[in-house]
Amino acid sequence: MIFIKEPIEFEWDQGNEEKNWEKHKVNIKETEEIFFDKDKQEYPDPEHSNKNEERKIVVGATKNKRLLFIVYIIRNGKVRIISARDLNKKKEKELYEEAT
Repeated sequence: MIFIKEPIEFEWDQGNEEKNWEKHKVNIKETEEIFFDKDKQEYPDPEHSNKNEERKIVVGATKNKRLLFIVYIIRNGKVRIISARDLNKKKEKELYEEAT
């Protein structure tokens, strides 16, 4: 499991911000809320990482209980979101629900 030390600072790429909204209707505020969910699940993503940057996955709930699946990297000490979408795969939901 991966743990991010607080305080957490976020860095957004405007293209990814717009893409996440247009494709998945996930906004910045919701995405950032996941990192403060006490029941979130965090995992490495070696399949999509490269030698320069390690991609990570976090699954959690927003304040309104929306379950999200987020892919991110840590760049220059900041969380940089790559992708954010609803947690929609049965296996992913079961993993999160088992932990809560």
